[in-house]
Amino acid sequence: MLTADQLLDALLERARGVTDIETVPVAQALGRVLAAPQTSAITVPPADNSAMDGYAVRVADVAAHGVKLPVSQRILAGAVGEPLQPGTAARIFTGAPVPPGADAVVMQEYCAAEGEVVAINAQPHVGENIRRAGEDIRAGDTVLAAGTRLGAVEMGLAASVGLAELPVFRKLKVACFFTGDELVAPGKPLQAGQIYNSNRYTLTGLLHGLGCELVDLGVVPDTLEATEAALDGAASIADVVITSGGVSVGEADYVKTAVEKLGRVEMWKVAMKPGKPLVYGRVNDADFIGLPGNPVSAFVTFGLFARPFLLKRMGVADVLYRAYAVEADFAWTKPGARREFLRARRQPNGRLALFPNQSSGVLTSCAWADGLVDLEIGQTIAPGDWVRFIPFSELLS
Repeated sequence: MLTADQLLDALLERARGVTDIETVPVAQALGRVLAAPQTSAITVPPADNSAMDGYAVRVADVAAHGVKLPVSQRILAGAVGEPLQPGTAARIFTGAPVPPGADAVVMQEYCAAEGEVVAINAQPHVGENIRRAGEDIRAGDTVLAAGTRLGAVEMGLAASVGLAELPVFRKLKVACFFTGDELVAPGKPLQAGQIYNSNRYTLTGLLHGLGCELVDLGVVPDTLEATEAALDGAASIADVVITSGGVSVGEADYVKTAVEKLGRVEMWKVAMKPGKPLVYGRVNDADFIGLPGNPVSAFVTFGLFARPFLLKRMGVADVLYRAYAVEADFAWTKPGARREFLRARRQPNGRLALFPNQSSGVLTSCAWADGLVDLEIGQTIAPGDWVRFIPFSELLS
């Protein structure tokens, strides 16, 4: 069996980024992956501007508290003022260009207007409450690197330098199907021996969250013929095929056999808990990832392995999750022979609590938790120990 680190490294080595590029309006770029670096043609801010509503002054004119200055002009955001005459102040508003000659802005809370005169009740220093031209972006700066996954802030940044459209990689097409004659769609009555198909909804939700173009092929009957047909069809239309279930060693586990018959299996089994029976292979030109059938195992292995693989296939430059040192508020006295990922949640005191049932079939543990404790082989934990914690925010979006 591969270790979790070996498996992740091997998957990322095999992840071929898409190359097709399309141009989309910035307003439609959420979740897309930037295909080329973007530079700014402008300086931001374009000129020194006021960070506050207040009065623009010359520091030399305010030698003491209470100095009174005539108000020579009023400058709104979007307007350009006249040069500030010595011995005067300019009423100015947030974002408005600072007039030539002024070297500070005194916020209005420290000023008292008396008709056309203002009393300055604070002694400013040079540059106070002034945003300098170019302090954010200089013309020619790269504002977004290739491989950036575009979120709301990146969209705003592109707009702030006047970019109306962005070149992005086409969406990665992912087909998925699910095996198990015991699986029933929600809304239908359960017969003896049947369970509702939770993995379909977990997995499709995760794939939608990544911004993939999803082809949901539903549940496939537990026969080798049906599994082969579904796999062959999925591989003919998608960049990546993902399944859950049917990758272990049971008599009715046909997925791995179908992959071997139609393509090749390159990796199988990972030394971790939950999630040991995970398969990677190729069918024609499509990548194949077979996730375990247990709900928690499917959820955890998707976050740890499938997500970074898919992100790299999408063209994302930074795909690795980050872990943080957090104090444990629990004891773990059962050293395991495999690396374990425990469902845990931060408490108000900042420490981590464990969900009481760590079984791979208890999906409530994932809904309750907000991350995973990464437990090395043989590791035990006492309350107060610092542990490696992977927040779900690093694994699910």
